[in-house]
This record gives sequence, C-alpha cells and structure tokens, in this order.
Amino acid sequence: MNDGDREEIARLLPAPADWDLPREQHLRHKELLMHRIDRDIAQEQAAGTRPARRLLRPALLAPVTALTLAGALAAGVALNGNGGTPPGTSSHRAATDMRPAAALLGRISDAAGERTAPQVRDDQFVYLWEKSRGADLTSGKAVLGPLQDREVWAAQEQGPLHKLGLVREGGEMLPINAELGDTDGTPAGINRATYRWLGSLPTDPDKLLAYLYANTPHAEGRGRDQAVFEQIGGLVGGVMPPATAAALYRAAAKIPGVTAAPQARDAIGRRGLGIARDDTDYGVRTEWIFDAKDYSYLGSRSYLIKDTSYGKAGTLLSSEAELELAVVDKAGQQPTDAERTRIQPQS
Repeated sequence: MNDGDREEIARLLPAPADWDLPREQHLRHKELLMHRIDRDIAQEQAAGTRPARRLLRPALLAPVTALTLAGALAAGVALNGNGGTPPGTSSHRAATDMRPAAALLGRISDAAGERTAPQVRDDQFVYLWEKSRGADLTSGKAVLGPLQDREVWAAQEQGPLHKLGLVREGGEMLPINAELGDTDGTPAGINRATYRWLGSLPTDPDKLLAYLYANTPHAEGRGRDQAVFEQIGGLVGGVMPPATAAALYRAAAKIPGVTAAPQARDAIGRRGLGIARDDTDYGVRTEWIFDAKDYSYLGSRSYLIKDTSYGKAGTLLSSEAELELAVVDKAGQQPTDAERTRIQPQS
C-alpha cells in the first residue's frame, strides 16, 4: 500500500476524532481498517523505521482510544492544527438543545472529581484492555468486523519518543511508533497525552475548552466543534488526575450540539447513559457511554444516522468496551491485582 492509497482511504473516511486518533479523533473508531493499514506498513518496512498511525485514545498514549490511545485517522490526512476560536464566540456557547446533556455531564464530572487516581511515574506505562470492533470500508460498504480484544501499553515518558509503547490485537504484539512526521520522536502533548501532561492542563472548564479549540488537530473542512468533541472523547476513560477528568466533562458540556443518549450500549452490550454528538457533514453519531450508577466510563460507539453509500442509517461503524485500566512498570507486562485501577463487569 503506497502513500496515495492511504490518502485516498483517509479522504473517503469520515474525518476522525483527532489523533487517535484522527489519533484518532478517530472516528476513533476505524480501528479495523487502520490496523490493516498498520499491518501493510509493517510488512513493507519490517525494520520498523516507518511510523505507525496514531492510536485512537490519546489519553492513553494516552492510548490509542484512544488508540485514545484517541478520534488524522490515516497517514497522509491533511491537518489544520491551529486557528482556535477564542472564548466567548458561538463555538464556546452551550447549545440550547443540550440542557439534559449538560446536567448529565455535570453529574459525570462530579463523580470523576471524587475518584482517586494512582500515582504514575514517567518511567511507567498505562495499560488498557478493551474489546472493540470496527467497520472495514475499503469495499465501499461498511463491513463490520468481529469483536476482539485489544491491549495497549502507553509510555508515560515525556519524550520525544520513537517508540510510544506496545499494542496487542488479534494475538499479535506490535510496537506503537512515533506520529507520522515526528522524525525526532513524539513528545507528550495533545497527540500523546501522558498522565503528567494531562495534569498540566487548565482545570477551569472555559480555559480548558479554549485550549482544546486552539490546539486540536482536525481534517481540512471538518467542523471544529466535532473535532474537539472527539478529541475529548479520545481522552476520557483513561488514567488522569481527577481534576482534569472533571474539567474535561464540564468543557464538553459547552460544545454546541452535544446531547444525551439514554439507550447507549457499548461493544459488549452494557447499557449506560450516553453523551452524543452528530457529525452532520458525514452523517455519523459518536457516543460516549457511562455506567448509570456510578458514572464510570464504559466505552464508546459510532454509527450512521442517515443513509449513505456505506450503509443504511443505524449501521455500526465502531464500538468499544473498556474493561481494565492499570499502571505497570514494563510494556507487555500484565497488571497485578494491586496495580489494577478498575475492572468493569463483562456482562
């Protein structure tokens, strides 16, 4: 697969959540297709000199989401990384149709701020285990792949780093390489959100949102509000200081078009309280899903909300279920019981 092929795939896909995934902003969420691209690149250059794509979950490479760990999706997508909208403009005012979402995000924020987080050293790795599935769009139709396990070990060193961690998917362990174009390595930042970097962000929601609008990469022609919503989606659910998590949710409540989605389900069928936003340009809805009792993060999904050439409205494009988070000392190491921060029930 050459650069032209990857650019054409990126052009055809709905623009992602940023890095993670744009890493992911992914749609954070073209994991199956993007993993296939990564595999092609690895086969072309077995020595590993070519950078892998960004993980969808920026928070865990924060990962991929991530991944999140977020969510420029494919290599070669044109990004416009600056040009933020100053506070006080329409992009920073909550939409009138999102009052239920704002109230729910307030409760989620309060719960996040009361949680404890482990101490994370720069020489450690944040571990994520999730189950995910995604649609392959290469045929011109959305073909949903099987549910599969994914494990990510995201380096917390501030960098810049050439090797950002490890990912195990489909029984295969692969390195996570620096961001495309980062010949000197990828430093901690919005495209690789380490625990320490997350702790440096403003905890005032207005200031944090202004920062995200100014610094979130987004594809040419893609709506800034959607890009920032997906950037936050690539960060939430990871290991981060409670004050940062609380601020992120309150910042999300100020993005126009954010709504509540009370019947949301993650990749393993857990029903929860959803926070959603529709990307009307591409006809895609992205949802974050939270436990109805303690407001902990369960996962995310994206699906078509109108008939397109890829499929009918309701067609699932991606779905994830977060099962475990931990902080470990080595990449590839399974967490001990003492290191696990949370294990969500699997049914």
